[in-house]
Amino acid sequence: MRVSASPAASPDAELVAFYREHRLSLVRFAVLLVGDQETAEDVVQDVFARLHDRWRPGVTTIAYVRTCVLNASRSVLRRRAVALRRAEPVAGLADSAETAALIGESRREVLRALARLPRRQREALVMRFYLDLSDAEIAEVMRVRQSTVRSMTARALAKLLRELGDNA
Repeated sequence: MRVSASPAASPDAELVAFYREHRLSLVRFAVLLVGDQETAEDVVQDVFARLHDRWRPGVTTIAYVRTCVLNASRSVLRRRAVALRRAEPVAGLADSAETAALIGESRREVLRALARLPRRQREALVMRFYLDLSDAEIAEVMRVRQSTVRSMTARALAKLLRELGDNA
């Protein structure tokens, strides 16, 4: 989807309009990938900051920006993995009382199971069921074939059902 603005609108004004229109869905997308709201907001903000110099009104699409958010989320996860390998384990960490009150137990189970999926399967499921993207749109964002999207999604769903079935 492209943002249409009046011919008199400046590129910065179009970028601001694009940001306002898509920021929330992009942050939600990133939350499901990185696991927390603050980091997700940082990811989206960083993507738009880098996009500012490359913004091309009428050319830059939401699919391109989703790809940028996906890649930035992957970078965050890689940095976390390196930090976790170097850190000493900490015992006794749990969700805060506020988080526990906001998220029901069944939802936490689904999110935990989703987090245990391989990265690309998790990304495909999030784009399919959270962003409601088609196979073609997911393939464009992930830069794979549509058949790859279908097989990743099927394998991910099967694994989720097995894990959630064991916990039920």
